[in-house]
Amino acid sequence: MHGGNPLRREIEEMIETGDLKGLLYKAGEIHGHLCSYLAYGVMAGYLAMRELGVRSRGMEEVVAIVETNNCFSDGIQVVTGCTFGNNALIYRDLGKTAVTVAKRNGTAIRVALDPDFESSRAEAYPEASELWDKIVARREEATPEEQRRMMELFAEMSLKELERPFEEVFKVRRLRIKVPEYAPIFSSVRCAVCGENIMETKARVKDGRPVCMACAGGEHYVLDGAGISVKDADEYAREVS
Repeated sequence: MHGGNPLRREIEEMIETGDLKGLLYKAGEIHGHLCSYLAYGVMAGYLAMRELGVRSRGMEEVVAIVETNNCFSDGIQVVTGCTFGNNALIYRDLGKTAVTVAKRNGTAIRVALDPDFESSRAEAYPEASELWDKIVARREEATPEEQRRMMELFAEMSLKELERPFEEVFKVRRLRIKVPEYAPIFSSVRCAVCGENIMETKARVKDGRPVCMACAGGEHYVLDGAGISVKDADEYAREVS
């Protein structure tokens, strides 16, 4: 393969050859396990990259706008090369298993998990669904064997789902969108209290000096498993004696 990103050569070759299984295992390296929603993210990312004919250098030449923070989004990040760290991954807190992948010229494709297909998965995989409901949804105590069995079934499911026809799994729309501007670059300032550097736009002023939000004691936005919410500055950093 010529003209690609040498750091993503293996992934680009997998996209070019349609090696969904290889892409799934690549995604599993950062996700920590294999599961069906990781597989859907891999499939959606693959579909978008192939349809748009793009490659990623991690420089915002392609952006992915995800609408969920579940396992799906890790598959998207690996296949598209769009991540929070390179500013090419944009998060819309809509709670939908969907992504819009776009070129800089606004040409885009939105890939969303078909709700009828999604609703049919519990019946298709009853044992895995029952274990997921007990261990993950209800957080009930599980035996080591139940834990092991759930992960085994998750991996089996992910590989089987890769074989589904894309038109059965997803609803796809081709769009033209207003692509977000390139990420701005901000200067850093040093917090007068803790001494750590902070992005200038995130600094607060206290007694005429710049301070970080943690030291200022204000609220800030947090993205966690529940989505985006406003938290106290020390909520996730409060020391426990």
